[in-house]
Amino acid sequence: MPKVEEYNLHPWGYENGPEERTARLSTLDYLAACTYNNYTLFFKLDDGADRAKIASILKEGLERTLAQAWHLVGTIEKNEDGGHSFVNKKDSTVGFVVQYLDTPEDDYPSFSDLEKGHFTTASLGDKIQTFSWHGLTYGERPECHPNTSPFLSAFQANFIRGGLVFNMHSHHYANDAMGWSHFTHQLADNCAAIAKGTPAPAWDPEAVEHTRFIAPDVPEESKVDGPVAAERYPHPPFSSLLFHLPKSKAEELKNSAAPSDGSWISTYDAFSAFLWRHLSKHRAAYHKSDLSSSTLWGEAVNMRPRLTNPSAPTRMQRNVFFAATTATAPQKFTTSEVISEAPLTKLATYIRGLTNGVTDAVLAATLAAVAPIRDKSSLFIRVDSFPPLSVLMTDWRDAKVVEDDFGFGQPVAFRHLFAGKIDEGLVIIYPPRRTGNPDEGFEFMIPFEKEIADNLIKDPEFGEFFEFRGYETKVAA
Repeated sequence: MPKVEEYNLHPWGYENGPEERTARLSTLDYLAACTYNNYTLFFKLDDGADRAKIASILKEGLERTLAQAWHLVGTIEKNEDGGHSFVNKKDSTVGFVVQYLDTPEDDYPSFSDLEKGHFTTASLGDKIQTFSWHGLTYGERPECHPNTSPFLSAFQANFIRGGLVFNMHSHHYANDAMGWSHFTHQLADNCAAIAKGTPAPAWDPEAVEHTRFIAPDVPEESKVDGPVAAERYPHPPFSSLLFHLPKSKAEELKNSAAPSDGSWISTYDAFSAFLWRHLSKHRAAYHKSDLSSSTLWGEAVNMRPRLTNPSAPTRMQRNVFFAATTATAPQKFTTSEVISEAPLTKLATYIRGLTNGVTDAVLAATLAAVAPIRDKSSLFIRVDSFPPLSVLMTDWRDAKVVEDDFGFGQPVAFRHLFAGKIDEGLVIIYPPRRTGNPDEGFEFMIPFEKEIADNLIKDPEFGEFFEFRGYETKVAA
C-alpha cells in the first residue's frame, strides 16, 4: 500500500481571524459550469529531491494562500433571500492529501511515462481516481449544486517516480481558469518565499471582491422564474484528441487568414476560424446536417483585461468571463459557408468582431437583464447540452503557470483532467509546455465523435498545421 498523509488545512492565522466571513455569489459565478474543476500541475524531480520537504512547502504554501484567497475555504450556503454565499467559518478547513507512489514495486506511471504521453488523462491509465482527492473528478453531479452546501476546494500531491503530480480541485463557482491560474501564481510565490526564506508576496484583498458583478436588486413583485436547467444532449460516444500547433505553423496560418485590406486579426482568430471550418466539415458529413442552416460557435472571453472604472485588481479571483456567440450576433454563417464557401479571412474577421463586441458595458447590460430572475442557480452553463456541430472555445493561453517558480521547481505542464467525462464541443487551448523546443506552440484539447476521430486525425489539410499528439481521453459514452 502507498504511504498516504492526510491533512485538514486551516488558513494561516485563522486563530486570530473572524468567526465567519461571507461573500455573496456574483451573477457571473452563477454562469459558470456547476462542477468541480480538476487542474493538475506536473513537476519533474531529481531522484535526490527531498519529497517530504516539498510536501511541507506545499502544505505551508497552501495555508498562506488560502488565508488570502479565503473564498476557497468553507462551503457555499443558501441565503434567506434565495441567493447564495461563500461561507468561511473559523473552523473551516481544506482537504490536502500527500501520496507517495514512487517505490519500484508501485504500479503507477512514472514522470517519464506521463511525459511520453504528453500528460494526458489517458496517460494516467486507470489511476485517475487514485491521483484525485478522494476520487473526485470533473463532471456535473448533484453534490455540486449550491443548495447542497458544496465544499470549495481540495488538493492532492502525488509523488511518482521522477516527479510530482499536484492535483488542484475547486468548485467552478469559486474560480474560472484564469482565477485558478492567479491563485496558482500566488501559491507559487508563497512556496518560493518559504523555500528560500524571502519575504512573502503581496496580495490585494480586492482580488476576492465581486460586488460589481452582482445583478442590481429587483423588487420581489418584479421577479420571474428562471429557465429550466439544461440537460445533456444525447450525443454519440466521444473521444478527446490532443493536437499541437507549432509557433511557425501558427504564424503561417495567421498570414493565410489575414485580410487583404490590412485590417488586423489575431493568431487566435486565424486558428479559431480554421478549427471551426474543419471540425464542421467532418461533423456535418457524419450527422448529415442541413448545410443551409447555421450552427453555434462561441467563446469564453476573460473580462479581466477589459474591465474599466475601475480596472481589475491584481490576480483577480472568481469568475470574470463572459460569452461571445453566434447565437446573439446579427450576422450568421450557414454551415456550407463555414465549411467552404466563405473565405477563411472572412471567418477570422467575423470572430474578431465577436470578441471585440464583448465590453464592460455589454456585461453590465447583461447583468441588468438577468437581475429579475429569482433563482439564478439554473443559469449555469452546461456545455454538453449544445447540439452537434457546436464549437465552443475556452482560451487558457494566458494561464502561464509553467513559468511559476515554486521554490522546489517549475511545472513542466498543466492539464485539466477529465477522466470519463467529456464536454462535447468544448475546445481547450493550452499555453506552450516547457519542452525545450523553440517551436513549441499551443496545444488543443478537441472532443470529437469517436466514430470519425480518424477522419480528423488523417485529414491532410488539417494535419498541415495541427500535429496529433494522442488521445486526451479515449472514450466517453
